[in-house]
Amino acid sequence: AMGTPGSWTAHWVTALFICRAAAQYSSDQCNWRGSGLSHEPHLQDVEQVYLRCAQGSLEWLYPTGAIIINLRPNSEPLSRHETGLHACIKPHTDSKGSHIYLERAGELKLLLTEEQQAQGAVHCFSLTEGALFVEASAHSDISRRITTFQYEVLTTYPGTCTATLSGIVQRLTLFCVSFIVTCKPCSDEEVLMAVCTSDFVAIGEFHSTVPSPGAHTVAVVVLSQLLRQKNSLFVWAGGRGRSWTGRVHVPTQCPLPPQRDQYLLTGSVHFGEAWLGCAPRYRDFMDLYERAHEEGTNPCEINLY
Repeated sequence: AMGTPGSWTAHWVTALFICRAAAQYSSDQCNWRGSGLSHEPHLQDVEQVYLRCAQGSLEWLYPTGAIIINLRPNSEPLSRHETGLHACIKPHTDSKGSHIYLERAGELKLLLTEEQQAQGAVHCFSLTEGALFVEASAHSDISRRITTFQYEVLTTYPGTCTATLSGIVQRLTLFCVSFIVTCKPCSDEEVLMAVCTSDFVAIGEFHSTVPSPGAHTVAVVVLSQLLRQKNSLFVWAGGRGRSWTGRVHVPTQCPLPPQRDQYLLTGSVHFGEAWLGCAPRYRDFMDLYERAHEEGTNPCEINLY
């Protein structure tokens, strides 16, 4: 039977020196799928998994022993901007059979219990805190237990999490639910850049909100124009005066704009969900865009008509 986290730390310190390459069903640079049944029954193996993508998934069937998951971006070497790299994981609500820790220099720090994984909430951490250490929990029957989650590696820099609603750094800012979040308006330059770089750009209004257990508000939006989107976030709704509808996530610290007014909505996509970035009133944005167009200072052109 598995002991408490503290009692296992010393054991895993020794085990880390005898860990072996992961015996897996399938693996690439982004995703991994393996089985605890590949372990010898009398051994508590520690297997190494290396993932080198900005995003992907892991699926561990019938967990036994433990696995160490080394996340790295597929661009800059970690040492160059180590303090600015973060990762976020989102467990599947059916994920079970293990506890998830951060491991650094043989020390374990609990990140998610088996019960917490069932909430399906996003959890973020700095890569300087260590690798993910997934330890099988004590169960006599492992046949129906699968640990599975999605991950994203975010190549941002220190201080980003305190600059909420600035379009250029929105990739981590609005998504960084584990860190301090503050709200401020976007500058003119940030709004124009957000139109060029965001995962979605649309014109519409905030219609209502829906309950959410996380540290964010989920707003229902109705769009009159959909200029760009990723992953089919917004769906055709039809009806007079309505074209597309969908949901966007906003940190609870950031008040939603008034309803029944038209806004330019921009933002990023994480784990298949839309996160709001810059959202100026549409009429204000048009004044800004037309002035920048006349002055030749637009970073990109977009068809708004």
